[in-house]
Amino acid sequence: MLFTAANAPATPLPTSHQARARLSLDPHLESRLWRGTSLGRSAEPTLSSGFAALDAELPGGGWPRQAATELLTAQFGVLEWRLLVHGLRDWWGAQALPAPSAGRRQRTAAPSLRSLLLVNPPHTPHLPGLQALGLPPSALVWVSVATPAEALWATEQAIKSRVAVLAWLAEARPEQIRRLQVSALGSDAPVFLVRPERVSQQSSAAPLRLIVRPGEGWSLDVHLLKRRGPAHEGWLQLPAVPGSVEPLLTAAKRKPLLPPAPEPSPTPVSPPVSPSVTPSVSSSVSLLIERSHAMDRPVLHA
Repeated sequence: MLFTAANAPATPLPTSHQARARLSLDPHLESRLWRGTSLGRSAEPTLSSGFAALDAELPGGGWPRQAATELLTAQFGVLEWRLLVHGLRDWWGAQALPAPSAGRRQRTAAPSLRSLLLVNPPHTPHLPGLQALGLPPSALVWVSVATPAEALWATEQAIKSRVAVLAWLAEARPEQIRRLQVSALGSDAPVFLVRPERVSQQSSAAPLRLIVRPGEGWSLDVHLLKRRGPAHEGWLQLPAVPGSVEPLLTAAKRKPLLPPAPEPSPTPVSPPVSPSVTPSVSSSVSLLIERSHAMDRPVLHA
């Protein structure tokens, strides 16, 4: 029997309930699905940034742990630590050392700490200062490199070792960032890539990109350039006074230092002219009046 459009059996259209049933996903896959109009959710644990305003704008409510995060700044070594110190402390706090017990158990009570690899930092790490921020110096590993290629290689190897990474990459192509992002998918540690702000117009495979600038006073101005979710408009102003400096600051010193307002220019006043001095053509002294753009006063020339 030959079926044509005329005698083909009519197929009822599925109802909205049936359509939703057919599109139902596995719960594990559904937890990883996000719509572009809503803030992305994260099935993996995140690290709180320590800033409530920033956590509210980050997918999952904090720094991702299975992805690369780009921090774009105009000058290396100035703002990164103040922005990341809370999250890094949270990273070590998840595996805090227990209190030492008495007796022989004190020798074997301390487990191994998580490590943070600093790849190509712009300055020599100041261990006492990092310890004052709550970061254990024994868990910090400083990797010094000579070329951008070595920095990329060391960063990739550190990510594959599943340790926390803070790398300063002055030069990196989009395909190299994509390779680091793929490696970060297999790690449960945070990965932060500090790059110049001038690369903000380049494409990047990193799912989270932020621009960090110094704000008024001791605050940080942060703009979410890219995230899983709707585009972020405007800038976040985050108070980031270093803990060692905060007790030393008074209320006046916490306010931004504004440049002094310019003083108003004085009203030009013409000098008095003696009535006995009258300019004439035959006079040996000629009066030439020149207008000055600043004071607007007459000038006498002999």
